[in-house]
Amino acid sequence: MFSWLFGSKNKQGKNLQHAEAVKADFSFLGTDMHSHFIAGIDDGAQTLGDSVSLIRNMQEMGFKNIVTTPHIKFDHYPNTRETILNGLKEVQQALHENGVHIPVRAAAEYYIDDHFMQILEQEELLTIQGNELLVELSFMFEPLGLNEIMFKIQTKGYQPILAHPERYSFFHQKTEIFEQLKSRGVMLQLNTIALTGYYGKKVKDVAEELLSKGLYDYCGSDMHHPRHAETLNKVASLKIFEELKRYPFRNSRISAI
Repeated sequence: MFSWLFGSKNKQGKNLQHAEAVKADFSFLGTDMHSHFIAGIDDGAQTLGDSVSLIRNMQEMGFKNIVTTPHIKFDHYPNTRETILNGLKEVQQALHENGVHIPVRAAAEYYIDDHFMQILEQEELLTIQGNELLVELSFMFEPLGLNEIMFKIQTKGYQPILAHPERYSFFHQKTEIFEQLKSRGVMLQLNTIALTGYYGKKVKDVAEELLSKGLYDYCGSDMHHPRHAETLNKVASLKIFEELKRYPFRNSRISAI
């Protein structure tokens, strides 16, 4: 007698399939500025098929432009400007051949280590836009002289964007460091899926804290694989999604190709 409440089994199945087919709408961001879509050069997409599938997923979620950011991490992913830009051409060709029409260009996610400090002195680095440079820290060890490192980046003409600050566990008990960095001209980028608890409760709590304080500048998917895509799609079901829509992220200011 409760069939009116629960519906028939067939109807439930159809509803579930429909729910799974509905994509979150991130069109309010416009551009995703942190991802790993160039095939076979880091821990992101491993084949061009992966690249096309993940980028198609992003397009279905409302993104209009993509700046993909392979790792440059000398001990693990010793990419260069050339390997990244050559890989980008292959991805763009694969998208064209598969009828996926969305502008994709490349920057990089630079791991701060001795190699980074060396190329900072010697090369023109790949930026998100203008002089904005995406950098990341070790997840294991708190960097020594972080303020000095960021100042050095700035003296070379770049404005650093610190990737996923909520994920650095050594800062979880001293989040005031992020206010200090902001006061020194460092921008901060939220990994959107952190809000789902994907990286753990503490990371989620810190992400919410930084968001509530208005400390983030950018929002990025940091997408590597289909599991990330599935999790990003779930963000729309969170209460905080409405806050994300209202938040003044800088993503929409990133120019298209």
